[in-house]
Amino acid sequence: MISLSDRLLILAWHNVEGTWHYPVPAGAGVRGLARQLAHLKDLATVVPLAAAMEALRAGHPLPPRAVALTFDDGYQDNLRLAVPLLEKLRLPATFFLVPGLLSGDVRAWWEILGWGFQRTTKVTIHWDGRVLPTRGRAGRGSLRWIMEGLKSCDQAVRQRKVATLLDLLAPEGEPNDRKLFLDWDGARELVRRGFSVGSHSLCHPILSQESPDEQVRDLVSSRRQLEAVLGVPMELLAYPNGTRADYNAETIHAAQQAGHTHGFGAHAGITRPSTPPYAAPRMVMEPQRGFTRTLAQRVVAKVTPTRLPGAALRTPSTGQVPAERRPPVQRQERS
Repeated sequence: MISLSDRLLILAWHNVEGTWHYPVPAGAGVRGLARQLAHLKDLATVVPLAAAMEALRAGHPLPPRAVALTFDDGYQDNLRLAVPLLEKLRLPATFFLVPGLLSGDVRAWWEILGWGFQRTTKVTIHWDGRVLPTRGRAGRGSLRWIMEGLKSCDQAVRQRKVATLLDLLAPEGEPNDRKLFLDWDGARELVRRGFSVGSHSLCHPILSQESPDEQVRDLVSSRRQLEAVLGVPMELLAYPNGTRADYNAETIHAAQQAGHTHGFGAHAGITRPSTPPYAAPRMVMEPQRGFTRTLAQRVVAKVTPTRLPGAALRTPSTGQVPAERRPPVQRQERS
């Protein structure tokens, strides 16, 4: 295996075990993550993210096959399941946290919508001029397509649309989504156990969809709250969702105004000394999928357009999907 002394691969996970939005068979997540981390321990040199970024910026070499590990959103099972695995293998990692989720002031709209589809009492719903199936594989396709549309909205519009969708879906029960995420005590425990923490914004908006002033307000508030409560500097920022469309020049300016030294996306690539400090790539991982399968999935996603499932979109005469109703190519990066 070749040396990557001037290159850094950054990996990103979200949850470990299954959630409403990211279903995983029971036990498959923690078993898969354990295998992934063990392979990285054997085949790579896992390095602290902040130190590696500073070394690259200063022109200092990294160890061969340097890899940094990150986790986004602050899922509760990061502390309960991922941290013990990391500690056992003595691997450093950085956890990007959302103060709004830690405090319970913000709800994870992607999880609430996932719950709505899994617990819906409706077979189909009418949305955006279409009749969408809600169950099984077709329902999962509907959910993915709806979510991509919601990511193009600002936060206020998205909240209203999610509320409308829940009314249409009429799900049974309660999502209990608050229990999926760490609280401030959990965040303190991450720091106490020696792991690095960074900002993932205040409220998890799609930053490029917000005004420049709102982006500054969000990122400045997030950093201040995290530093005040956790007592450690928040130099690193991971953009919510993190595709190249989800942060822009105004976002980078806001990150600089907030005092962050580096910003990280969620698009695959290698970080080099020439990589812009506020546009570092990360490969998004899923704990139940191996590295080879993940790489193949990323390649296929870039060349395969997404079609809405279900016969409701087909015309009676030809059976073809009308061109004006074909949904856009799906972005594969996770929230």
